[in-house]
Amino acid sequence: MQRLLTVILACLGMVGALAIDTYLPSIPAIGRAFAVGPVAVQQTLSVFLFTFAFMMLFHGTLSDSFGRRPVILVALVIYTLGSAGAALAPSFGWLLAFRAMQGLAAGAGSVIGQAIVQDRFSGAQAQKMMSHIMMVFGLAPAIAPVLGGWLHVHFGWRATFWFLALFGTLMLLVCWRLLPESLPREKRHAFHGLAIARNYLKVLGHSQFLLLSLSVGLAFGGLSLYIGSAANFVMEILRLPETAFGWMFIPLISGMVIGSAWGGKRAATHAPATMRAIGFGLMALACVLNVGYAAWAGDAVTVPWAVLPLMVYTFGLAVAMPAIQVAALGLFPENRGLAASMLAFIQMMSFALVSGLVAPILFGSAFRLACGVAVGLAASYAALCLAGLAARGRRR
Repeated sequence: MQRLLTVILACLGMVGALAIDTYLPSIPAIGRAFAVGPVAVQQTLSVFLFTFAFMMLFHGTLSDSFGRRPVILVALVIYTLGSAGAALAPSFGWLLAFRAMQGLAAGAGSVIGQAIVQDRFSGAQAQKMMSHIMMVFGLAPAIAPVLGGWLHVHFGWRATFWFLALFGTLMLLVCWRLLPESLPREKRHAFHGLAIARNYLKVLGHSQFLLLSLSVGLAFGGLSLYIGSAANFVMEILRLPETAFGWMFIPLISGMVIGSAWGGKRAATHAPATMRAIGFGLMALACVLNVGYAAWAGDAVTVPWAVLPLMVYTFGLAVAMPAIQVAALGLFPENRGLAASMLAFIQMMSFALVSGLVAPILFGSAFRLACGVAVGLAASYAALCLAGLAARGRRR
């Protein structure tokens, strides 16, 4: 049963990842189809990410009041309708509107999935479960752009959105039949605006939680920077075709999957602080290799050397992040859904800002992208250190 739950929660997390990554090979074609420039087409990603991040504030809170399962099912219906609408969009404005609709619903599974893990597990077992979910979830970004490139070449860009609608329908059926409710009625909070607002203020006023969440978001910013720049990086910098996105995404996600498997096995025997140190050490090494190679190669960066440091980075990311996420969520045992919402919101808002605003500034240069990842990692580590100081201050 635990393995089945792991697969279901990981697939729910894939809903958002697939909506981000599957259509990336089609970005130039979408611009041509609606006669808009690359900056405008980039907003199909930014709009999705901002609504995705915004609604993450509420998925967990709603599940604290109405149960985990009903909120997931409603969100999957909305996501499926938004995906079908995007496939049928008659204009660029309608495409943006349906991408926003997708974003409003796509994050429910990943947010509420974290709350479900906390409902059923604790300590090292919860950390191990999170690692296993990340390992299975990691398959989506590796498969999605490759599948998206194939669908685009053979059936056109609209086929990618029909695929997302089909996946949403499949997940709706799976959750309807197989996903159990993990929050009994007696543990749910009444849906009162003032009480919910007080709980939000309580979380927002907890400096340690905010710093841990910011550390997660900034560390994932390195991943989001390359995802937001994927079309430019693969097709302009590496000069590869639409079907070659696997050269970037397979190393990225392989590192995450292998790192999650390695970290999950050691969660019970290694202290969280040790896992964080190993993870950040590996990410720092990856940044040194990435910046060094990009500076040396200049405009002549090639595969596999341009992408191998990314594999090391995501390995370290997968080792360090579950320990930080479990520590953050453990600060609010009575409001796990709300805490998961806030953690996911901060992480995804960082993702949206980096991919929508920072990535276009760094387009066209492997060296600038590598430096962007290094700056984000330094900021992430600084936030983690400040969180440790805040924790010590609270204990005094």
